[in-house]
Amino acid sequence: MAELRLERLSKVFGGQTVVRELTLTLPQGAFTALLGPSGCGKTTTLRILAGLEQLSAGRLLLGERLLADTRTHVPPEQRDMAMVFQSYALWPHMTVAENVGYPLKLRKVQGAARQKQVMAALEVVELGAYAARSPQELSGGQRQRVALARCLVSEPQIVLLDEPLANLDRHLRATMEQTFREFHRRTGATFVYVTHDQAEAMALASHIAVMHQGELKQWGAPQALYQHPHNAWVARFIGKGSVLSLATPAGVRQLDSALLHEGFGVGERQQVLIRPEHVQVADNGLRAEVEGCVYQGERYMLDLRLHDGQTLSAFHHSPLPLQQTVSVRLTQGWRLEAA
Repeated sequence: MAELRLERLSKVFGGQTVVRELTLTLPQGAFTALLGPSGCGKTTTLRILAGLEQLSAGRLLLGERLLADTRTHVPPEQRDMAMVFQSYALWPHMTVAENVGYPLKLRKVQGAARQKQVMAALEVVELGAYAARSPQELSGGQRQRVALARCLVSEPQIVLLDEPLANLDRHLRATMEQTFREFHRRTGATFVYVTHDQAEAMALASHIAVMHQGELKQWGAPQALYQHPHNAWVARFIGKGSVLSLATPAGVRQLDSALLHEGFGVGERQQVLIRPEHVQVADNGLRAEVEGCVYQGERYMLDLRLHDGQTLSAFHHSPLPLQQTVSVRLTQGWRLEAA
């Protein structure tokens, strides 16, 4: 196996650039999420990796092997990749085992050898007992696992997943997330996972590429993106949080409570991210009015308006009446880069 390198990839449709000079190196064996809102270019990027779209500019390499540039295009079946679609893409006239074994059929693997590999792949996704059934007899989650087994059976270096949980209900999505984690652990393959759901990406991926309007906005581990976003757009898209305008000392990115509270004074203002878990309702501090209070099970989410008109979100253990005035302490913040 080898790392997957995207070097200044661009894709233009009808004069519109949907992916713009995207440069990324996806580590071997990593679980990478391409994350962004609808229309940001993440699915187009995945289709370029799969060989389903040709590049307009740039290069795509697997290790030292050139897969695509403006003159070269290795076809999908020669890239040693497998793709799981949102729609499952199972053939209704084939049994589960026949669907899973189809890639092996194309490779001329026959008889007992094919059957053994098919059953091994089905056992990984806990569907060995369903081998003779048709896809119509399965639930949505079971069909998705059949699609995963079809990926596994060909032992690809890279598995591409295009919003595979979008058609499932919330409970089943949580179950399938665990299936994906286990599937990744067992295979050791490089996963590239497209989603618009930041909670899903944070739960599954070891690396996240945040995309917006065809461009890469930030790349890194989920914890780094959450704690240290580069700009206000990433800060608002990844996790909950508020962006305040505060006076902060030059050169300081991580702000403690004292610096945050001093930031409401006079000075040049910068954008500062405050996560809800870093806001405490206290006996003294900044004055704020409660404008919203939403029950979230284990806690409440408060919408607060500070004395200078800026808004702030906070977690709290109990409900607070609307329009009540409270005191809050800011315990930690992160200064964002200038636009």
